[in-house]
Amino acid sequence: MKQAIVARTDLGMGQGKLAAQVAHASLSAYEDADERTRRAWKGEGQKKVVLKGSGEAELFELADAAERAGLPNAIIRDAGHTQLDPGTVTALAVGPGDDEDVDRVTGELSLY
Repeated sequence: MKQAIVARTDLGMGQGKLAAQVAHASLSAYEDADERTRRAWKGEGQKKVVLKGSGEAELFELADAAERAGLPNAIIRDAGHTQLDPGTVTALAVGPGDDEDVDRVTGELSLY
């Protein structure tokens, strides 16, 4: 099992901002998963991969694909306290889910 977090590359987020947005996405999608999936993912070491997303439209397309596949997912919007305007879409997490299911949604993306 794994989780893929897709972070936008077009925003110029600093390293700290990027790390925070990835963490928000991971936790939010985890909370969207059912208890059996949560337990299985935690038992397997909570594997995660961070991938590059080109922009907001791509993140929403991937979120739609994740929904259709029945995968937990979460779109993250920044609060706007530091680098970005309030409501800016920054990241998407897909999963936790079976590796193959997550790869069907995010497998064409490059590592961040």
